[in-house]
Amino acid sequence: MKISGVETVRVAAYPNLCFVQVHTDEGVSGLGETFFGAAEVESYLHGTVAPRLLGSDPLQVERIAQDLKPYVGATSTGTEVRGNSAVDMALWDILGKVCDQPLYQLLGGASRESLPIYNTCAGPQYVRMPSGQAVDNWGLPDGVDRGPYEDLDGFLYRADELARELLNSGVRAMKIWPFDPYAERWDGQYIRPEELRAALEPFRKIREAVGEDMDILVEMHGLWNSPAARRIVQGLEEFRPMWIEDPLRPGYQPVTLREVASVTSSVLALSETLAGRGAYLPLLEQGLVGVVLVDLAWCGGVGEAKKVATLAEAYLKPVALHDCTGPVSLVASTHLSINVPNAFIQETVRAHYAWYGELVTKLPPILGGRIRPPEGPGLGTELHDDVRRRPDASTRTSSP
Repeated sequence: MKISGVETVRVAAYPNLCFVQVHTDEGVSGLGETFFGAAEVESYLHGTVAPRLLGSDPLQVERIAQDLKPYVGATSTGTEVRGNSAVDMALWDILGKVCDQPLYQLLGGASRESLPIYNTCAGPQYVRMPSGQAVDNWGLPDGVDRGPYEDLDGFLYRADELARELLNSGVRAMKIWPFDPYAERWDGQYIRPEELRAALEPFRKIREAVGEDMDILVEMHGLWNSPAARRIVQGLEEFRPMWIEDPLRPGYQPVTLREVASVTSSVLALSETLAGRGAYLPLLEQGLVGVVLVDLAWCGGVGEAKKVATLAEAYLKPVALHDCTGPVSLVASTHLSINVPNAFIQETVRAHYAWYGELVTKLPPILGGRIRPPEGPGLGTELHDDVRRRPDASTRTSSP
């Protein structure tokens, strides 16, 4: 079996997504995906990756992963690593189809049949446009089709109602980020006392409405300096969050992160924006990370994420796989979460789950607040046949 083509598929309605289809001369294809910089990833895949892949054995997944490591930027989540992540996902999909086994079985089998989810409280339009992680990309303006589950609006203005609604559906953990507007106002350098009180109000509403029945996860998006982050995490103490995510931008001196960790009893969750085992190792060695967060579409793919999880296991740290991007990543992440013994919860975004089904044939079933992988070999899902026929779709193929 040889790789006979590398195809990218992009859809204008979801401009941050880039799907990758790796084709073989025996008719077996694999599906991958990455998020952000879709046009740049597409150019990299056809200009750099395809010439290396064409004619190769797709079942040599590890060898290809090593061969594609860039000379520079190997530990970043830049274009090269995101493109490689999508290819790695697709190669594991091919391997599963050839072996007629689901991805989690190839990774060593299931550690559990299902695992709990948490709901990241975004809306259907959240981070839809290429402007990135910013308040102007929250998707909340009047006149925008919000679709079902506008949970960002929900946590900002009716967090108590949203918490009850999620609990009634079986979801016992929710992630919110009410601090971002103030980070943008002050460039992350300061937060005024009255702003902190306002940002803490959703937490207060949740605790008053449902008490400890709902775990609250705090997202800080790495937007703050150390003094401001310390003030915020101290303010959060009374609400006993399950974790505080990325209070500082990852990559700065660990001593600065320790300054923040020292003033909270909550664990720090770090960081979906890191790539490769080497980026996580100093955080683990110095005891600064409580929960290891990994994004399959950014870190190097399935193989690298599995190695990060194993590294975290050696330090008795749990892992949680990221989802706020696209459907293929969620499918692959669920397979890995089912496999690795130190995964304990899977991120989902119910507002995104609603549109993920427009693009792929099967999604991980969610029932009673728990998720499991779709059935079938490999990933167990495919792009819908009509995705390529959409008027806003564009495809590009490299072949010999």
